[in-house]
Amino acid sequence: MSEPIPWLIEHSIQIAWNYLERTGELGNAAEASSFLLRTVDEMVLKGERRKLMLASRAIEAYQRHRPVIAA
Repeated sequence: MSEPIPWLIEHSIQIAWNYLERTGELGNAAEASSFLLRTVDEMVLKGERRKLMLASRAIEAYQRHRPVIAA
């Protein structure tokens, strides 16, 4: 049985957040939070339900997006 969508989103974001925090890539907390939520939410709306895939793709998207923030 799969977990409810809100929990799936929350857990996926938490995994991504923990990774980015541990690697020192997190940056501004408010910006990171908003970005990760938008990214994971979009993927869930497209049908993705694998928690680690959501987290992994959110991390990759944030890492690609981060240089734009720093510039």
